[in-house]
Amino acid sequence: MVSATSDQPLEILHLEDSPVDHELVALTLRRSGVACQLRQVDRLPEFQRLTDAGSFDIILADYRLPGFTALDAWAHVAQKPQHPPFILLTGAIGEAAAVDAMRLGVADYLLKDAMPRLPQVIARAIEVHEARRARERAVAELAISERRLAELAEHLQTSIEQERAAIAREIHDDIGGALTAVRVAVAWIGRHGSDPALLEHARSAAEMLQHAIGASQRIMMNLRPPILEQGLVAAIQWLAAGFERRTGVATRVRSSGEAIQTSPDIRLVAYRTAQEALTNVSKHAQAGRVEIELSDKKGMLTLEVADDGLGIAPGMLDKPQAFGLKGLQERARTVGGWLDISSRPGHGSCVTLSIPLPSLPPTIPGARQ
Repeated sequence: MVSATSDQPLEILHLEDSPVDHELVALTLRRSGVACQLRQVDRLPEFQRLTDAGSFDIILADYRLPGFTALDAWAHVAQKPQHPPFILLTGAIGEAAAVDAMRLGVADYLLKDAMPRLPQVIARAIEVHEARRARERAVAELAISERRLAELAEHLQTSIEQERAAIAREIHDDIGGALTAVRVAVAWIGRHGSDPALLEHARSAAEMLQHAIGASQRIMMNLRPPILEQGLVAAIQWLAAGFERRTGVATRVRSSGEAIQTSPDIRLVAYRTAQEALTNVSKHAQAGRVEIELSDKKGMLTLEVADDGLGIAPGMLDKPQAFGLKGLQERARTVGGWLDISSRPGHGSCVTLSIPLPSLPPTIPGARQ
């Protein structure tokens, strides 16, 4: 786009059926020092052909022309994604017609009686047009940046889940197997030993081994809970029961059905959302009760985790360090969902995950979710 102050001459298309008025426009622009290439056209088909084939910096148009109006010309130009500013340069057309033209997107209008103001009107129209295009470019670049960020977040989440699954398998196969073998050996020593001191060490070692086996099982469950294979409802109930047992906070789960049919990806996103929400409750909420609700009505999976705790202080959600909730929002987007967080200080908070459910094949009776 060439600005009014550029060294390059402006390419101006003038839709005008009066040669006298066209010469007056050319004279006005020359006297004002506007360098331009001015081209006149007075027929709509020719105007459409020129605007389809060429690139103009600005269009000036009389309102009434033989067999059509400037609005017909504007309707053709407006559909182009990068159309130039369109200025009505006409005789008196009435305030209503001028307002209608501006409402339709015409950049400006100028009465021919005020022709000396034409250079200023052109400069302002170009300035506004360039600002609009700069804003559109910024919005487009922001959209590209957000899409790339979402793709990166999805890649990271997938990598994290794969790594978690791999670590869980290694703990089960290597550490879990070794601990079990050692426990069997220690139990053998306890059964066949006669030295009281040796038996005491064997008993102590057996207790430590049992503790280590329990810890490895808890780590595996947190990394990749096998209960997810039993379905989302069972996994959330298991998660809630563990949360209540560890924290002492009464936790109730309600579901729209005994089973909710979802894809593994959606199931994992819902489970991680509930897990992070409960972690936040245990860290910050000082709640006395938690309500978890699962629903798959109207083709939408909804998970709500609500507590009656302190609530979230205004501004906390916008803090740069709020990675947990931001991560949940990005995770929800990976399956086409979104996250809503509502809170009233002193009255608790509620985290709501919504995910449109794709159509799935009918469930086979007796099969798992």
